[in-house]
Amino acid sequence: MVFLIKTVQLLLSLSILVIIHEFGHFGFAKLFKTRVEKFYLFFDPWFSLFKFKKGETEYGIGWIPLGGYVKIAGMIDESMDKEQMALPPKPDEFRSKKAWQRLLIMLGGVIMNFVLAGVIYILVLFAWGEDYIPVENMKYGISVDSTGYELGFRNGDKIISINNKKFEKFSEIQKEILLSDNKTVQVERDGKIVEVKIKDSQIKSMIDSKHGFIGIRSEFEVADVLKNSNAEKAGIKIGDKLIAANDSSLKFFDEYVHFFKNHKNEEVELTVKRSDAQNKKISVMVDSLGHIGVRVNSLAGIETKHQDYSFFEAIPAGLSMGVEKVSDYLRQFKLIFNPETKAYNSLGSFGTIGSMFPAQWDWHSFWLLTAFLSIMLGVVNILPIPALDGGHVMFVLFEMITGRKPSDKFMEYAQIGGFVILMSLMLFALKNDIVRFFF
Repeated sequence: MVFLIKTVQLLLSLSILVIIHEFGHFGFAKLFKTRVEKFYLFFDPWFSLFKFKKGETEYGIGWIPLGGYVKIAGMIDESMDKEQMALPPKPDEFRSKKAWQRLLIMLGGVIMNFVLAGVIYILVLFAWGEDYIPVENMKYGISVDSTGYELGFRNGDKIISINNKKFEKFSEIQKEILLSDNKTVQVERDGKIVEVKIKDSQIKSMIDSKHGFIGIRSEFEVADVLKNSNAEKAGIKIGDKLIAANDSSLKFFDEYVHFFKNHKNEEVELTVKRSDAQNKKISVMVDSLGHIGVRVNSLAGIETKHQDYSFFEAIPAGLSMGVEKVSDYLRQFKLIFNPETKAYNSLGSFGTIGSMFPAQWDWHSFWLLTAFLSIMLGVVNILPIPALDGGHVMFVLFEMITGRKPSDKFMEYAQIGGFVILMSLMLFALKNDIVRFFF
């Protein structure tokens, strides 16, 4: 069921993005009276699931859900229509239009992707507002996994700044540590300011960290007790706060994780604090994995902040959020192309994208992810690779600057070369998905 929910969300999101992207090309083509022969959601080799013709354009749905396309007359694209290109150009064909018009037609999809992301962020902030954890409210500091420890952080560190720049929201901290250049993190530890230096060679371990190399240090408060678990049998209840184990005072979740791992297959005595009673001692068995069978409130003892936006307040805030996401995504490319970080191993295909969606349908998460994917699609498409929009833009700009138009034969070979590059990247990303799933 979880797989089905994630798959449906992925397909719906991609369908919205493809239609909006291709409509950008379609709209500018129509604006400049350029003939559009096809407008398809998904690809349709050999046959289509549904199609109809209105005017000069055939609209349809293909059977391979990997994208979509608009076939513009007189343009060398993925259709590789050599017969049409061998004929003299007609006034309503792409190749007959002025360079600046062709440039806008090719930029139309990317423009619409960025516009869509901005609109989504505006509407999300207006509808749901924004919840975040102020850095100043992290009174217990951070918790770290083994990766965070190797980086030089310690449980209880309070992050003051990164490269001497302060941040308001905790969500910005981990992202900034990962993406910023020449990273130095200033933390407060035992009343002293300590500087933690991060090397590019450590970025791979940060990316590979499954739950994030730093988190928010919180108290151990039971949010749920698993059915038939050792915790349920022992009488632990939702809302219980663990304050001691085997008469040793322990307060934080990370302390109990370490304690339980050191007492696998043993019975331990926990002291719990309940809102309706005095402290109570409970004996519970720790299983072979170091678990007792509870889920915890990861923000116990931490005060979050909620900010509502009127519609007109949401407009600048949403646009600012969109610009920030574009900037962050561009900075990720620097990591991917830096061989020392080995961030290229984090590239993924549809499996990785699908796993980003929540296991239960959540419109808030769905729209935020769709906005991010729209930005991702826009940035990737503007890369100067033939077969992508950016490749066509590159050749049109060359023509506008030099006054010389690349030959149709050159464009044909460039399209084939770009297609080979894209297929190679897709296979590499698919290989990463397979490795992550099975190994």
